[in-house]
Amino acid sequence: MKLNDTFQLSNGIHIPKLGLGTWMIEGQQAEQAVLEALKLGYRHLDTAQDYGNEAQVADGIRASGLAREEVFITTKLAAQYKNYADAKAAIDDSLQRMRLDHVDLMIIHSPQPWGDFGAEDRYFSGNSEAWRALEEAYQAGKIKAIGLSNFQQPDVENILQSATLKPMVNQILAHVTNLPNELIDYCRSQDILVEAYSPIGHGELLKNTELKAMADRYQVSLPQLCIRFVLQLGLLPLPKTANPAHMSNNADLDFEISEDDMQALSNMKKIADYGEASVFPVYREHS
Repeated sequence: MKLNDTFQLSNGIHIPKLGLGTWMIEGQQAEQAVLEALKLGYRHLDTAQDYGNEAQVADGIRASGLAREEVFITTKLAAQYKNYADAKAAIDDSLQRMRLDHVDLMIIHSPQPWGDFGAEDRYFSGNSEAWRALEEAYQAGKIKAIGLSNFQQPDVENILQSATLKPMVNQILAHVTNLPNELIDYCRSQDILVEAYSPIGHGELLKNTELKAMADRYQVSLPQLCIRFVLQLGLLPLPKTANPAHMSNNADLDFEISEDDMQALSNMKKIADYGEASVFPVYREHS
């Protein structure tokens, strides 16, 4: 796989098959991480309003000297915005912070505000309003593609009921030992590309001796095995790192996992928990 290989979204837009996640990379470190990734050939960067680093990610792109159209930028509408007016204002705020006239993809970060993540209230009405704001920004050319993140099937169905534009992606937690297959299959049936964040289980999979043994057999690193697995499932992996050596290793994916090993990886025992990361709603909910 090359770093400029792409998936095609349902609206015809091409998105690079591997992205760099930037969660928990802040300030000058975020700008430097983006710069290093772009030097290595990455062309897909994933940020969010809630990461607090949109401006630095955009600064890194500018510092690279690459033309704007050479880099695919995703950001996320913060989980708290569950009405049209707030969502509309927040979309414009992102563009202003990044000093850009458009982003390539913007997605609703969560169907629920983080304090209510996993609760009974799915905020159906609020998500429909936020989606309407995204559709409007899309029609105005401020966003080239729009989508969702952490949305379960009922949440996606709710959007589809009132949408004029179908979501183009759903970014979810998906990795070896934790594959929400029903949700992945449902998204595929709706022509929604599934993006996989934390393809190495927020680092917890590095402790898995069975995975390490298989990676050694392929003469690759454990992260490479996990990222390649996600890719071979047809998902888009978003590994997060600020370390250039790890970025380079994560992108070196010119090997193929056998069918038998793909089956074994798909059926591995579910991860028990995400260690220290279990304090975050997305990991707590899936532990």
